[in-house]
Order: sequence, then structure tokens, then C-alpha cells
Amino acid sequence: MGKSLLKGAPRRKKKIIRRSSTKSTEPKWDDALELTGEQYSRRKGTALDCYRLDYKNADYKRWVLEWAKADETWKDKAKTLSKVPESRFHATVGGCCRLLNLGCPDVFEKYNVYWEGLAGTMGTPKPISEFVNKTLKELYIQAERMIEEKKIEEEKEKRKEAAKPSIQERIKQQVYIQMEKIDVWLDTWLEDYDKFSHKGFDVSKHLKDVSCTQAHARKMKEFYQPEIDEFKLVSSIPSNATISKMPEDEKDEWEQIKEAYSPFSKKQIDTKLKAYEHVMGALDVIILTAKANRKPRKRIRSKEKMVAKLKYALNNDKFQIVSINPQDIIYASELWVFNVKTRKLGRYIAQNIDPMHQGREGSGLSVKGTTITGFNEEKSIQKTLRKPEEKIKEFSACGPRKVTTFLDDINAVDIKLNGRINPDTILLKAIL
Repeated sequence: MGKSLLKGAPRRKKKIIRRSSTKSTEPKWDDALELTGEQYSRRKGTALDCYRLDYKNADYKRWVLEWAKADETWKDKAKTLSKVPESRFHATVGGCCRLLNLGCPDVFEKYNVYWEGLAGTMGTPKPISEFVNKTLKELYIQAERMIEEKKIEEEKEKRKEAAKPSIQERIKQQVYIQMEKIDVWLDTWLEDYDKFSHKGFDVSKHLKDVSCTQAHARKMKEFYQPEIDEFKLVSSIPSNATISKMPEDEKDEWEQIKEAYSPFSKKQIDTKLKAYEHVMGALDVIILTAKANRKPRKRIRSKEKMVAKLKYALNNDKFQIVSINPQDIIYASELWVFNVKTRKLGRYIAQNIDPMHQGREGSGLSVKGTTITGFNEEKSIQKTLRKPEEKIKEFSACGPRKVTTFLDDINAVDIKLNGRINPDTILLKAIL
């Protein structure tokens, strides 16, 4: 038996393979004017890849400030820009400033000719500084806002108000802390647009970990809504033909939006928008769960007792759905349920419907223990969904009329419901 097989023999350490850094081979621009258009294109692309892969936000911020201090327009504003957090400086603007700092031509006619001669290209490449200026304007606005907010906070501290902060102020401060990890994740979109996944962060788990309440969730939605509105606007930019027919002021507005977001593809914009929608969906689950389980008023105490033993799923993060208050089942003419485990969508129809909705004894649906009672056993059916996430989302958007024929449009076998509700069942909707 070989020595390496003996008990206690030392194992060989595996060699760690690391991706080689390209920092030492950062492209230079001493001979920039001697390059051909194609050489310029390749060198510029190599440099931007190098900055994106091997450098950090701190480097991007340093390069931007270095360029701003040397520029006539921005040198007096560089100090204000320095107040912006490093996380707001992405690889594109940082890389562009680095190129200009090292002597890369802002406008290179040979490259423009080369670009215009390529198949499928349109227009003439714009100066690098044009994109940098637009990005810095946005960062400067953020910086001014942050400075103003900081000034306000400092003034509040100087006053040393004896009064305790209001509930709304405390909620706002708590929300800032709760949003921090979500914001850091959303900002990674700027680091690598193509690898960014709109489900790359478990928002629901994070919100539970930080004890996010419906009050926090509502305030958080207020903060994110303006950003969502902006990305929705960018995602729906009209075609050039449509824009050309618009009034001059409207046309100019769309052109500015197109220019501002020209570095990003529609797919990249849609990915960021989906990430925001994923966050908003998780916040809606918290809000709707709190609403559905709000303490009932005294006048419906009898209903509370009727559903006290009913075991059902409060919500489901995968499908981003929430159960209604089970008390809404009592006297309802219909109840829609969804089993998250079996993927079955069911519709209970009451045997005796109360047309006046007066809640008369013996009419509508009711609950006994963990079972739905008072339903028509022949008409009450369920079907298995093939694409449950899409269908549940479609169901949630249905109006009162559309929902009555929703099951008819699903190509699946009818299965009779037995009335039993279990912890995998979401109570989707009750109709009087």
C-alpha cells in the first residue's frame, strides 16, 4: 500500500486558480492620434472591460472627481460631487473619465468614419464627455439633495428639541435602514447589466428579517415609485418615426430621455424594472397580509368565531399572493382558492345565493371547523394550472365579469371540490 493511502497521510493542497487581473495591462493613449478607427475601437473596448472587471466603485468615484477638477465646467462643483456615495458611481461613467484622464481622444474622426462604415450602425458616435456631463448632472442633483437633507438634519440637532420624534419620523428613519441592503442590490445593476437578475435578492426574506411592517412597506413604496415611473417611461420610448411626428416640445423631451439612457439596451432597462416590480410585489404582500388580518370589529365577532379553527396559508412569496380575511367567506356567493402545493385553482359556488346580500341565515357559504359548507357540489370545481405564476397573476387582474369565466378558459380536467381547507390553501377572493 502506497504511503499516500496510509491513515493520517497529509493530503496535497489543490491549486487555487484565479482569474488573472488586467490592471497591469491597462491600455495607454500616448499614440492615440496614430491609431486607425478600428484600433481605437478595440483599445477603447478593452479599456472599458478592464475598468468594469478589475476596479471598484471607489476607483470610479476617484476618476470622476479627477476629471471634474480638471474641467472648467465642473471644477467648482467637484467638492459637491464628492458628497455622493461611492455606490452611485458606476463602471461606465468611471471608465469614460479614466479614458479622458489618460489622454483618450474625446472625439476621434477616424473612429467615426470606421463606425459609420460598419453594417447595421446608425448615426455618428457622440463625444465621450457628452455622456459624462449628463451623468454628472444627475449625480450633482443627488449631491445637492443629500447636502440639503444633511443641513436640515444638522439644524434639527442644533435646536435640540425636547419633543420626541413623531411616529412618521421614526418610521421614515427605520425605512432608510431597512432599504439599505435592497438599494445595494439594486445598484449592482450598474456594475454588470447583463448578469444582473431581477430575482437575485430574496426581498421577502430580508423584509421579514428586518421586521418590516405594513407602515414601513407603505413608506418604502413611496420612495421607490418615482424610480419605477422613470424606468417605465424609458421602457416605453416611442419609435423614431412616432417621435418625429410629435410637437416640438414633446419631441425634444423624448429625445433627451433617449440620449440620457442611450448606454442601456431595452433588455437591461426591463431587467431593472422587473427588479423594482419584484420589490414592490414583496411589499404588497406585507401590506395586504396586515389588511386581511386586521382585528375585526365587534359587529362581526360571530364571524370571527366561525372561522377561528380554519387553517389556511396567510400568503405565499413565490406567487406573491395573500389570503383574504376568512370572515369574508361567510354569506359569500363564491369563494376562489388556490393550493400552492398541488397548483389547483378552485371555485366554490354557494348552494343558496342571497341576492340582497343581507347575510340571512342559511344563505351563501359558511365555515365549520376547517371545512367550507353550503356550496353546490356539482358546480364547485377545481383545475390544475400548467403555468401557475402566469395564471395567478392573470387571475388577480380579472374584473368581476371576467372572473366568472376564468376556469372555463383553462384547458384541464374538472375536479370536484370537497370543502376542505389546509395550510397550503390561499383564499384568493370571495364574491358576495
